[in-house]
Amino acid sequence: MIRILLADDHPVVREGLRGMLGAEPDLEVVAEASSGPEAEALSAELEPDIVLMDLRMPGGGGVESIGRMRAAGLPSRVIVLTTYETDSDILRAVEAGAAGYLLKDLARAELADAIRAAARGETVLAPSVATRLVDQLRGGRSELPRLSERETAVLRLVAEGCTNAEIGRRLFIGESTVKTHLLRIFGKLGVDDRTAAVTTALRQGLLPE
Repeated sequence: MIRILLADDHPVVREGLRGMLGAEPDLEVVAEASSGPEAEALSAELEPDIVLMDLRMPGGGGVESIGRMRAAGLPSRVIVLTTYETDSDILRAVEAGAAGYLLKDLARAELADAIRAAARGETVLAPSVATRLVDQLRGGRSELPRLSERETAVLRLVAEGCTNAEIGRRLFIGESTVKTHLLRIFGKLGVDDRTAAVTTALRQGLLPE
């Protein structure tokens, strides 16, 4: 069972999402929040698998909350679910550590599949969002960063969902060495977390899919 927290300031939206997801046998809505700070508190208390986070809410927006949740080491993976798809919104959410960025016009089956994919450790992006993100990343860099062979190997294992310890065992290196490689990767890609590193590398063709 995939446990989900809904974070949206509109009660009717939360009610609709709860009804949609309740029809799926493997998805369970465990709590609702009407602001970013409330979502942070409930995520810390309940540790849901997935948080569906609206981007803009009174009392605190989604991007800021995503960043604080990532910094606190909360295990929940956050999917932005919004009506906004501007370049700056998308890039800020991904850089903050969002595991996905979806628009509210998607069908129930698409939302359910995206939640399952995110729970497996995958990054989920609406097609239009993926296109805009690629264009934004390409436009923001005159030259693509270059990852070493070892950095590419580390990032490929991150994409597979491996922990630092598992990566170390697979590559026969110490966990501290894995962390060093990750810090270098983050610096080269201009990101500050694992999800954003994988997303950026994939979109720039640095990590074969």
